[in-house]
Amino acid sequence: MRASTETKIKYLTQKEALSLFNSIASSGSLHSTRDLAIFRLAYRCGLRVSEVSLLKLQNYNMSKGEIYCRRLKGSNNNTLRLDEKTKVALDNYINESNIKSESQIIFTSQKNNPISRQTLDYLTKKYCTMADIEDKSKHHFHALKHTTAVHLAECDMDIKELQWWLGHKSVSNTEIYFQFTTKQQDKMYEKLEGKSEMV
Repeated sequence: MRASTETKIKYLTQKEALSLFNSIASSGSLHSTRDLAIFRLAYRCGLRVSEVSLLKLQNYNMSKGEIYCRRLKGSNNNTLRLDEKTKVALDNYINESNIKSESQIIFTSQKNNPISRQTLDYLTKKYCTMADIEDKSKHHFHALKHTTAVHLAECDMDIKELQWWLGHKSVSNTEIYFQFTTKQQDKMYEKLEGKSEMV
């Protein structure tokens, strides 16, 4: 018997993700504008830490609200359209930071280096704690990528669409997100309601 999604991967529920974003936005941190842009963009696009740190201004088409995602670990690059909340967060940060050069890294540290894995994991722990997310195993930046995948699967995106969105070369890497979560099970049972095929 295959293990459930919850035991194989760690991801935030819809409620936890919303609480995380609200905590970042209301944190009053000196870098809250940057941090909200990072976390919303990573969630929208399913980005790894190293992929966030590679993003340059030239990868972002502000007028179209699209970002070119350079995928690592043998994944396929793709261009994704941002939702309104993510676009606003990213635009606010770019304008506030006065980023002008096309070759400039978007997300940097105080020393103007590409933001590091250590910094993003620290920020994840900080904001997850502020958001009262009790399961400490979710307090890692990579949990956001899993969160993206599970939430998209719960929104009825099919496996080929999700494979493309995440940049997976092999569909076998995508299949794990289609092991039934509680929400997916509820949708499955809803489909059976009122059907005459089963007696």
